Amino acid sequence: MILVGVFWLVGILLIIAQTTLVPYFPQWFGRPDFIFILVAFAAYRFAWIPGILLVFSLGWIVDVVAAVHLGVYPLICLLTFAALKTLTQKSPIKESTYQIPLVGVSYFATQLIFYLLYMLFLPEILPEWSWGQTLRLTLLMVVATIPFFLLFNSLYEYLRRRRPKAKVHRRQPVG
Repeated sequence: MILVGVFWLVGILLIIAQTTLVPYFPQWFGRPDFIFILVAFAAYRFAWIPGILLVFSLGWIVDVVAAVHLGVYPLICLLTFAALKTLTQKSPIKESTYQIPLVGVSYFATQLIFYLLYMLFLPEILPEWSWGQTLRLTLLMVVATIPFFLLFNSLYEYLRRRRPKAKVHRRQPVG
């Protein structure tokens, strides 16, 4: 549970960075979604229940802080987590081979699926689709995933090695 708590705090810091620093990035550069990267990492490393708690709570916070349509971002986070968790569970392929490319594929698929859903259910607010921009954002997410995964993995391994050890109290002989 300490792992989830620490990564929840990391997620809060990422939300702060995403809502305060990322808007100052040039529009042509794009705006990486740090929480999406954390959701993907959680799908690879956390068990189902702790991962869902982490992903939903962070998605809900982003939704409250910066969303236009309430409920959409936690849904994106939960669906991404479930899809990545299902695809990678008990995979015979070495995880370092598929993790980062799968983040890009899942980000692209998420953008495409939600664009199609907006087209069906909210056509009046449909943003303009651009293959070039979507591919550039996907590439940006893949590149941004590399340092974040290195950082997250180091923190995860450090916390797993540093498990709290039970203190054994010895009785002193009387006499």
